[in-house]
Amino acid sequence: MKWADYCVSKLTLNENGFIDTIIYYEDFGESLSSNSNEQNRSWMVQKVNSGKTFCCIKKNETGTWNKIGNFNYDGSIFKWFKIPKNITRRKLFISYYHYEDQLCKEKFKNLFDDLVVHKSVEDGDINADNSDEYIKQLIQKDYLADTTVLVVLIGPNTKHRKHIDWEISGGLNPKIGDKCAGILGLKLPSHPDYGTGKYTPLKLPARLADNIKSGYAIIRDWTDDRVKMQEYIELAFQKRNTNYDDRVNSRLQMTENTNE
Repeated sequence: MKWADYCVSKLTLNENGFIDTIIYYEDFGESLSSNSNEQNRSWMVQKVNSGKTFCCIKKNETGTWNKIGNFNYDGSIFKWFKIPKNITRRKLFISYYHYEDQLCKEKFKNLFDDLVVHKSVEDGDINADNSDEYIKQLIQKDYLADTTVLVVLIGPNTKHRKHIDWEISGGLNPKIGDKCAGILGLKLPSHPDYGTGKYTPLKLPARLADNIKSGYAIIRDWTDDRVKMQEYIELAFQKRNTNYDDRVNSRLQMTENTNE
């Protein structure tokens, strides 16, 4: 069933509150176009006046698109459902406990892959036994060399894992030609602080807790909301400028996992 002629996933407004640009997919009835396109408001008006239709779409946790609702146009004003902004996709590294939180990592990628550029390590990509060598490989193989936001998926045992500590430490080290990564901690539904509106430092990776306390990192609850997640990522990205001198990376790196 065809939702509309054009399905819009992101848009940005100009200073007057009118649509500036949109990202859209063509609707072929059985499927959407594999590649997205960018256009402006004038093009949209031309298409509507020629009888074409528009709708808003979002991704679900399996990575497929769902229709949110239709665009309406009264001859001068568009109305639509809230969707993410058409802005620069941040280069994002996901740090997580592979054994317990792999499904959450895959869900993140499915929901938000068109909002970011993924830089994450997959199982088997890097094999290192010490922190210096591990971080060196992350940077040399471009996982962290140009990462601008590092997301930490926080489950109940994330704080115990040495590789997560190493990845946060690596993200906080300035790379050649760029600042260090902004840090976003996401409390997963499995974490005891999820939904409480607060966080307990002792229930977080210690290096992450240091940087939340200093004001460099931010912490939020996990959300499926694409608009909110984009806002969280942007806030972490901006902290690289507004709070750059607040980052804390003096703690000794973990040498072993503490839940084994």
